[in-house]
Amino acid sequence: MAWTTGKVALPELVEASGDLDLKAKQLADFIRQSKHFIVFTGAGVSTSAGIPDFRGPEGAWTLQAQGRQRTTAVVSTLQAIPTVTHMALVELQNRGLMKYLVSQNCDGLHRRSGILPDKISELHGNSNREICKDCGKEYIRDFRAVATYTKSIHDHRTGRKCARCDGALHDTIINFTESLPQRELTLAFDHAKQADLCLVLGSSLTVTPAKEVPEAVGNRRRKGAKLVICNLQATPLDGLATLRVHAKTDDLMVRVMRELGVAIPGFVLQRRLAVTVEGTGQQGRCRVTVSGVDVDGTPVSFLRSVKLANNRRVLKAEPFVFDLREDVGERGLEVKLELEFMGHYGEPSLELCHSVEEDGVGAAVVYLLEYNPSNGEWKTTKQ
Repeated sequence: MAWTTGKVALPELVEASGDLDLKAKQLADFIRQSKHFIVFTGAGVSTSAGIPDFRGPEGAWTLQAQGRQRTTAVVSTLQAIPTVTHMALVELQNRGLMKYLVSQNCDGLHRRSGILPDKISELHGNSNREICKDCGKEYIRDFRAVATYTKSIHDHRTGRKCARCDGALHDTIINFTESLPQRELTLAFDHAKQADLCLVLGSSLTVTPAKEVPEAVGNRRRKGAKLVICNLQATPLDGLATLRVHAKTDDLMVRVMRELGVAIPGFVLQRRLAVTVEGTGQQGRCRVTVSGVDVDGTPVSFLRSVKLANNRRVLKAEPFVFDLREDVGERGLEVKLELEFMGHYGEPSLELCHSVEEDGVGAAVVYLLEYNPSNGEWKTTKQ
């Protein structure tokens, strides 16, 4: 908690390169031997993306305790590129090595990097996710899903309404003194009970009840469970660790992946676009609906505007729905969409040509849109 942070930050220790190599090899062996490997992350996994931590020498709470202002630039969480650590965890997930991820971070980078929604508990929320408390529907936004008006810190209403039931949407950020989301916490502890290996990356392990997740694994050390902690500063759980690594998380994960013989993928922004063409009940007319969706069908807002080619009408707010003077049953009907994105990664507009097949009328067709920030190019795949 912020008020427990002293004016003098704990010293940061760094392993000698040779020692780090040996510990990375040992951790890689642990991963190969594990049957249920989980990871627990804190702010330290995002510092190389330009997002400050909390308790480091230049951490947000350390500066607050010292009465100092930050003198270095901070990258917006919406523009931050997921780090080597983020992408290494995605690859470990995709290969079935990492079974579950528990995170204290609310910067949204784990989900944006490619961690699947059923593989993560975001214990402290996600600044890009909001939820309807009435029906439980979730929404992912390519903007900070918080209120644009002044309110109390414990009033989580965002001012937006649920598209399913018209209930008030709430942000998912957990503030001090507030309870953690029960579902995410229960899943985290369920996986901790199954885990024979838990890797902590970049967490001070001082915030409860989150820290109790890796602690549960460390307490089973005599039964063969292994707790590995990678953090520059000392943590209260160091005594439970089978392996303690003083290093930046990127430095450790590069070595671990090399020992595993697994390449770390570069970050590619993935967007899923659903296009539906259906009849309106009037002859010679059809309706086109365009929307963003997550891999599990959760609505995602990432479009600034949608325009139909050769049509002056531009839709700049959801829902993106066009009524056309076209026969929905006509063979060869094509809908050309001009998509404008939020542009946090400088992604350019994209033209998408959707062909309506006879068996596709009324059904949502999903396109995977992949943007590579390193070369500024889009790749489109019909799924």
